Amino acid sequence: MVVLLIFGVLAGAGTALSPCVLPVLPALLSAANTGGRRRPLGIVLGLVITHTVVIVGLATLTRGVGLADGFLRTFAILVLLFFGLSLLVPRMGDAIEARLSGLARFGPKDSGEGFWSGVGVGGALGFVYAPCAGPILAAVISVSASQGTSFELVLLAIAYGVGSAGPLLVFALGGRRAGESLRKAGRGPTLQRAMGVTMLVVAALMFADLDIRFQEVLAKNLPDAVANPTAPLEKTDAVQRRLTDLRGESKFDSDRADAKQPAQPPPPGVPPLDVLGVAPEFTDTQKWFNTANGRKLTLEELRGRVVLIDFWTYTCINCIRTLPELREWDRRYKDSGLTIVGVHTPEFAFEREAGNVADSIRENDLRYPVAQDNEYGTWNAWGNNAWPAKYLIDAEGRVRYSHFGEGEYDETEEAIRALLEESGRDLSEERTQAKPEVPRITEATPETYLGSARAEGFLPEPPKNGTRRYDGDDITLPTSHAAFDGVWKVDEESAEAVKGASLRQRFQSEKVFLVLSGRGKVRVLLDGKPLKAADADEDVRSGVVRVNRQRLYRLVDLPEPGEHELELRFDPGVEGFAFTYG
Repeated sequence: MVVLLIFGVLAGAGTALSPCVLPVLPALLSAANTGGRRRPLGIVLGLVITHTVVIVGLATLTRGVGLADGFLRTFAILVLLFFGLSLLVPRMGDAIEARLSGLARFGPKDSGEGFWSGVGVGGALGFVYAPCAGPILAAVISVSASQGTSFELVLLAIAYGVGSAGPLLVFALGGRRAGESLRKAGRGPTLQRAMGVTMLVVAALMFADLDIRFQEVLAKNLPDAVANPTAPLEKTDAVQRRLTDLRGESKFDSDRADAKQPAQPPPPGVPPLDVLGVAPEFTDTQKWFNTANGRKLTLEELRGRVVLIDFWTYTCINCIRTLPELREWDRRYKDSGLTIVGVHTPEFAFEREAGNVADSIRENDLRYPVAQDNEYGTWNAWGNNAWPAKYLIDAEGRVRYSHFGEGEYDETEEAIRALLEESGRDLSEERTQAKPEVPRITEATPETYLGSARAEGFLPEPPKNGTRRYDGDDITLPTSHAAFDGVWKVDEESAEAVKGASLRQRFQSEKVFLVLSGRGKVRVLLDGKPLKAADADEDVRSGVVRVNRQRLYRLVDLPEPGEHELELRFDPGVEGFAFTYG
C-alpha cells in the first residue's frame, strides 16, 4: 500500500503538470487574483477536497442513482460560464464574493480576506478538474463503483489530491504575483475582463469537445515527459502489480473455484451453470446505438430476460470474427428472451469516435444494442481484461457463464439455451447455422503494435517517440520480427509515415491484418514481389491498399499457413497501429 500511496502523490503531481489541467488553469488563475493573500490556498484546498470526494464518493453514488456520464462535464462547463460572467459583470462578482465570504463565520477569524470564499470557488473548480484521471485514479473510480468505497481507496484518493495540490498552488501564487504587477501598472480591470473572456471561451470549447481533441493533439505531439510525466512510473512492474491487486482479477471467470450452484436445479437435460455473482450495472457509458432514441439501457429493466454482454472493439480481428455468431444468436433467440448488449471499449484513441463505431455497427449489420464504454467504466466494473469477452446473465440478474476470446461457439449457445429454458422458455431443437471465420494456425506471429508503448520484436531496437529516420532496409529479420525504414513519426499508439517510409515484417501465419488510419496508399509486397491477386485479401487491389478510414484492413490471405516476409510502403500521412494474424 505504501508504494501505491507514493505513486498516488506522484501521479497527482504529474496530472497537475499535464495537458489535462489546461481547462481549469484560466479559472484558477483568475480566482487567485482577487481577495486576500490566503485566497489561493483556500482555492487549492477546496479544489482538492471536491476532487477527492468526487472521484471516490460519486463513483459509488452514480452506481445507485444513475447520474448521466456527462454530469460532471456539464457541471464544469456551467461553473466556467458562471465565474466568467462574474468577472465580466463586477456587480455579479461582488454578490458571489459576499455570499461565499459568509462561510468565514464557521472558520478562524484570522485566515485573511477571501480564504473561505476561495474554498468555495475551489470546491466548484474541483468539478472541472475531476475528469482528469490516470491509471491510479481509474482504479480508484472503478473499484469504488463496483465494490464500494474502502479506507484504502480513500487514502489513495487523498494521496492523489495532495500530489495535485503542490503544482496547482504554485500556479495560483505565480498567477497572483503576475496579476499584482499588472494591477500596479493600472491594468487590473483589463486583466479581469481578459480572464472572464478566457473562461467563457474555455467553456465553449468544452461544450464542443474541442478541449479533448486539443489534449489528444498535445499528448500525441509533445514528448512523454510533458504529455504524461508519470508514464515511466506507471509502467513499472511494482505499480502494475499493486494496481492489479487493487482492481482484482476478472470477477466472473467460469473456472472460478468459489462459484456457487444455482438455488434451483435446472430443467431435465439442461447442464448446470454456476452462479458467478451479481451482474454489475452499465457504468459511465457514452452514446448508445440501436436503442429507442439512443436511450441508455439498464440491467434492471432487462430483468426477466437472459442477457449476453459482449466486450469488443471494432478494429480487433478476434472480435470481428465472433460477430457472425452474435448476429445469429440475436436472430434466433431474441424473440425467445435473449438480449445481446455489445459494450464497445476502445483500444486506440480513434475508436472513441462515435461515428467510427456507428460505421462499424452498420457495416457488420449489428441489430442489437451497443454502448460506448470510452472511459472503461463498464469494463472496470466487470473486472474485464480481454477482447472479446462474453458474459451470460440469467433472468434474475446473476452472471452464470463467461468466455474470453474466440471459439467455443457451440458451448456458448448451449449455455444461452440452458438459461432460456431455466427461465421457462420453450425452445425448438434448431441451432444457429453461422460459420464464423476460424484461423487454421495455432502458433501464428503474435499481435504486433507499431506504437512505442507496446512495440516488441523490432530491430535494431524498438521505435521511440518523435520524428526520426530509421535504417532497417538491410536487416535480416528472424520470424515474428519487424523493422522500420525511412522517416516515421512515432507516438505511444501508432507510427505515421513521413518520407520514404516502409515497414518489413517476418510473419508466420495464413492471414495478415493491419489497423490503419489517415488517407493515402500502402503498397504491399510479399517475399520481395508485389502481392499477387491470389494471395491478396479483400482490401488489396493490384497490390495496393487505399486507406480512407480508421479501421482494420485485410491485407494477406494465403492458401495455407506459412512463413513469409511482408513489406509495406506507405504514402506520407498514413498511420499504422497494430498487426494481427490468423
